[in-house]
Amino acid sequence: MDVVSEHWSASWPVLIAYVILAAAHLAGLRRTLAVPATGTRRQLLREAAVFQLGLAVIVLALVSPMGYLSDVYPWVRAVQELLVAVTGPALIVLGAPWAALRVAPGRVGWLLSRPTLAVIAANVVWLGWQLPALYDAVHGSAAIALAEHVSYIAAGLLFWLQLMSSRPLSQRTAPMRRFALLVGTLAASTVLGMVLVFGHGVDYPVYANSAHHLTSVLYDQQLSGAVLWMGMLGPMIAAGVALLLEWFSNEESAELSAGLDRLLTPRPHGWPSRPGIR
Repeated sequence: MDVVSEHWSASWPVLIAYVILAAAHLAGLRRTLAVPATGTRRQLLREAAVFQLGLAVIVLALVSPMGYLSDVYPWVRAVQELLVAVTGPALIVLGAPWAALRVAPGRVGWLLSRPTLAVIAANVVWLGWQLPALYDAVHGSAAIALAEHVSYIAAGLLFWLQLMSSRPLSQRTAPMRRFALLVGTLAASTVLGMVLVFGHGVDYPVYANSAHHLTSVLYDQQLSGAVLWMGMLGPMIAAGVALLLEWFSNEESAELSAGLDRLLTPRPHGWPSRPGIR
C-alpha cells in the first residue's frame, strides 16, 4: 500500500501538457456538439471519452508510482513503455480529437501518404530506445527521459494512424497492406522480447545498483522482455482482427456489387434473329 500512496511524481511538463490538451479538447468538444453536421452526439461523446482515457493512461504511467518504480525495475519500465508508446496513443487515435482540437485534416493527413515509411520510423523509435546506451541514459537524466516519452507518444500516434481511421481522417491504404505492416511490427517486438527473455548477460547494467530484493537484475531484465513480448500481443491482435474483418467486409461488398451488376446488365438474346420475319 505504501508503494501506491508514495512516490507520486510532480512532473510539471507532463502535468502542464495534460491540462492544456484536456482543457482544449473539452472546450472544442462543446463547440463541436453544437454543430450537428460533425457527427451524432453519442458518437462524439464516446470518442471524447476514449481520447480523455488515452491522455489519462499516459499521464498516470508517468506521474504515478510507476514512474518511480520504472527507475528501479526494468519490467515496470517495460509496462510504462507499453502504456506510453502503444496503449495511450491507440486510444487517442480512436478518440479522433482533431475536430475538437481544431487540427485541420490537411495538417495530419500527409502522415498517411507513406504508411510503410511511417511504420518503419515508429519501429525505429520504439526499438532504438531499447539500445543499452540510450536505455541507460534515460535512467540518469530527466531531460532525456522526457525526450524518450515525447518520441514514444509521437511514434505511437504515427503508427496507429496508419492502421485505423480517425475521423475525419480516412484510411487510404488497403486493409491487407495495413495488416502486413502490423505483422512486421509484431515480428520486430517479438524478436526484441526473445533477445531479452533468452539472453544470459545483463544488457542494462544501470539497474545493477537498484534495490532488487526478490530478483536479480538478469531475471528482472528477462521479465521485462516477456512484458514487452506479451504486452504487444493484445493490442496488435485486436487491430489485426479488425483489419481482417474490414477486408472481409470489403470483399463481400465487392462481390455483392459485381453480382448486382451482372443481374442488372441486359444479356444478349440466345436465339439469333431471322431476317425477313416480322
